[in-house]
Amino acid sequence: MELTLNVKDLCYKYRDKPVLDGATVEIRPGEILGILGVNGSGKTTLLKNLNRNLSPESGAVYLDGSDLQELTKKEIAKSIAAVPQGNEIRFAFTVEEMVAMGRIPFMRQFEGESSEDLKIIEQAMRDTGLWEMKDRLINEMSGGERQKVIIARALAQTPKYLLMDEPTNHLDISAQFDVLDLVSGLARKNGISVVLVSHNLPMAARYCDRVALVKDHTIICTGTPEEILTPENMREVFSVDGELIVNPKNGLRTVILNGSVKKHE
Repeated sequence: MELTLNVKDLCYKYRDKPVLDGATVEIRPGEILGILGVNGSGKTTLLKNLNRNLSPESGAVYLDGSDLQELTKKEIAKSIAAVPQGNEIRFAFTVEEMVAMGRIPFMRQFEGESSEDLKIIEQAMRDTGLWEMKDRLINEMSGGERQKVIIARALAQTPKYLLMDEPTNHLDISAQFDVLDLVSGLARKNGISVVLVSHNLPMAARYCDRVALVKDHTIICTGTPEEILTPENMREVFSVDGELIVNPKNGLRTVILNGSVKKHE
């Protein structure tokens, strides 16, 4: 039986206001799943329930068959790593110090990194192109470089699942491609399942194996980008006139956005 991360009938309220209402989705081994929706639809709340940063009102998240609520945070951190939306670091940590934090769930109290931990930390930096920058201070790096450090820290957890909340939100266009190319390549290489929260339809079409649309605080449909990112769905969920095409130059999917539906009505 393949191991998965499953969300079943998940409900969450914030001050008695429903933020998630019966959301159900399966994250399959080795896939990149995009969670797409407008701001305020419940995407980030769903992501925070996936590593028990939030606990559901009802329903459940199952990690390889076990209810997340029955697992310790340390047990969860050995399987699930997260890349948060912001990457501002206020303290003058070096790259290596930041990446090493990913090994904390595996370390015994009052003990430092083992030789195996050090190998994993080095590999995470090499995989993200940071090895030559290991002594640099993270708060002196560019936004794209900092994001790679946060990804390397997550990789040092040797996760089966990587949760990413708008990972390219504050990056320039070139850095957006760099980060998502990196994540996509590492996911394939290491067999990591990636959950990518975004409202960037062209990027989601390009990089995601499947997408789930969130509207009115629940997941309304899940499938391949070709199945889900239809003009009708983009009109209904995002209020835009768009179409998914295959770029003839590189054979990759993208979404062409022609404008707001409201402006044409």
